[in-house]
Amino acid sequence: MKILAIDTCTEVASVTLFSSEVKVTRVLTDIPKSSGHILKLCDEVFNEVKEDLRNIDLISYTKGPGAFTGVRMCIGVVQGLSLSCEIPTLGFSSLELLGFRASKLLKKDKIALALDARMGEVYWAIYEKGIISGMKICKPEEVDNLDSSFIGVGSGWKVYNEKLTLASQVSQTVLNIHLESGDLIDMSMTALKSGEKGTFELPKPIYLRNNVAKKSLK
Repeated sequence: MKILAIDTCTEVASVTLFSSEVKVTRVLTDIPKSSGHILKLCDEVFNEVKEDLRNIDLISYTKGPGAFTGVRMCIGVVQGLSLSCEIPTLGFSSLELLGFRASKLLKKDKIALALDARMGEVYWAIYEKGIISGMKICKPEEVDNLDSSFIGVGSGWKVYNEKLTLASQVSQTVLNIHLESGDLIDMSMTALKSGEKGTFELPKPIYLRNNVAKKSLK
C-alpha cells in the first residue's frame, strides 16, 4: 500500500509519503500561507523516495475545520491529484487528527480539543478512547463541561486558556502538539483494516462556520 497524506488546515502544513513501509515527511511551520507550498512538499517527498504519483494507491487528507484558505487549499490539491491519476481518497477532520496524535503522544485517552477559529470562537471536540464527538464551533465559554481527567490540546487553549478552563473544568493543557500528516497514514491504515474504503467522490471540506462558507460561494 502506497499512501500520500496531506494536511494544510492549520498554521502547520505537512505532507507524508508512505511507500515500502517507510514514511517520508515534510513539515512547514511559521511561514505565512504555508499551505501554498504544498505542491513543492509533494515533489520533495516523491523525489526522495523516487516514486511517482501514478503509483499511489490512496490519498489521505484533512478536510477541516481550520484556517479557511488552508482548508480550501488542501481540498483543491487533493481533488486535482486524485482526478489527474484516478486515485481514491480518504478524508479525516483536522480535530480527529489532532486528537489521534495527542492521544498517541501523551498516552492518554481523554483529550479536549480546541483550535483557534478566530472571531472570538474555537473549533471544539472531545476525543475519548479513539472516538471523536461533539465537534462544533462556539465561543470559549460555551464549550462542554468536562472534568480534570481530560487534557486540553490545540491552539485554542493558548489563546483562550482562562475562558476554556472555567467553562470546561479542564485544568491540564499541552500546547506544543500540532497536526502532522504522518499520523494520517496510521489513521488510514486503521480505517482500511476496519473495512472502510477510499472514494472517488470529490473531497468536501468541513467549515463549521456556515456564514463564512456561504459568503465564499457567492
